[in-house]
Amino acid sequence: MQQLNKSMRFRDLMILGLLFIGPAAPVGLFGVLDAISDGAIGLVYIVATFVMAFTAFSYARMARELPHAGSVYAYCSAGIHPNAGFLVGWLLLLDYLFIPAVAYLFSGISLNAIIPEVSVWLWTCLAVVVTTSLNLIGIKKSAKVTLVILILEIIVLAVVLLVGIWVLITSGIKRDWLEPFVGGELFTWGHLFTAVSIAVLSYLGFDAIATFAEENGGERSLVSKAIIGCLILAGTLFVVQTYIGALLSPYSPEYLRANPSFQGKAYYEIVNQELSIWLGWSLGLMKAIGAAFAAMVGQAAASRLLFSMGRDRRLPSVLAQVGKHNGVPTVAILFAAGFNLCLAAIAANSVRGLPTLVSFVDVGALTAFIMLHVAVIGYFKFKKRNSGMQSFIWDVIIPVMGILVLLPVLWHIDNDAKIVGIVWLILGILILFFNRGKANLNGLNDA
Repeated sequence: MQQLNKSMRFRDLMILGLLFIGPAAPVGLFGVLDAISDGAIGLVYIVATFVMAFTAFSYARMARELPHAGSVYAYCSAGIHPNAGFLVGWLLLLDYLFIPAVAYLFSGISLNAIIPEVSVWLWTCLAVVVTTSLNLIGIKKSAKVTLVILILEIIVLAVVLLVGIWVLITSGIKRDWLEPFVGGELFTWGHLFTAVSIAVLSYLGFDAIATFAEENGGERSLVSKAIIGCLILAGTLFVVQTYIGALLSPYSPEYLRANPSFQGKAYYEIVNQELSIWLGWSLGLMKAIGAAFAAMVGQAAASRLLFSMGRDRRLPSVLAQVGKHNGVPTVAILFAAGFNLCLAAIAANSVRGLPTLVSFVDVGALTAFIMLHVAVIGYFKFKKRNSGMQSFIWDVIIPVMGILVLLPVLWHIDNDAKIVGIVWLILGILILFFNRGKANLNGLNDA
């Protein structure tokens, strides 16, 4: 059976998770979320972190029990049924294949805005080629490059936040201190959950750490620790940067609602006007470069999921081929890169290409998260037959709470995205039907 190199350490996993998430992930969503939540953007990210915490805990438990490259695909196969595992893995591909396309296109658009002489398409292609090459070299070997990019992202964000705090101390606030946590007069919980359903996109990435579990070269619990640590660090950064941004913002939620075309660049304009044009330019540049490397990690995560499903013959077995010298799923990486490039090309030629791609991503991720909690119940309560009050709390209560907090978020997702999710699921059911009897699930059954 094909195996991946076990070379990753805790630092490698944390770098990958934070790169995929992006330390400044809320910057592009700030205006949208501020408008929808009527100014309660700090509360949006607190609730979103709380929602993701249950999912992170379930990921951590299953990653420790089942260190497979397939992540939720493997967990649901073991905890529910192999067919359920395939369908959940198929839905998760909607996340892992679409997110890199979103990030690559965003990188191309942003770099084109900085250097307009180079077209969006050329920037996007360059980002795909560079990051795919790094994935083919192997994440361990390209770790120095990814670490430098992450450090630069954190440094730029830290400077923006420190200068922002200094401006607030010396010049005062534009909004009430508590408004980012309580909202304005038009605040409703329905609007909040609508905003949270968008904000969870900022966190998508910590879960990708689980796809590298098979390459963990340390103790079994390293992946679990990296998942929890990544979520805590990202959640803290998100709340702090949106809170400071809200206090600095000269744009009210009413203004943002009346000017939807301005929402995407609201945070950059706040930095430009209230802090420094150079800081705004630096933040934009690092977001553009960071997006390409986030796509790199997403591409790597997608390739591990494709590899696992190919190895089990749920998808063409050619996807399970591992390079002799690099120890990575070469064919799966190249397939993911080609798929990302095609999606980005289609979206680049559409007026609403980027927003449309973004709306599709959450459906696969949130559905997979909900099924992950079901898998925890199935695996620990029914397969392992854990008993006692402590087991009831960890194996039933917490996963059920995870499901309950995710359901309203899934409900508030855009209807067009739900339709795409249903169509994608039907396609997966057809693949499952025509591929019946061909699966090789020895690795999962052994778990």
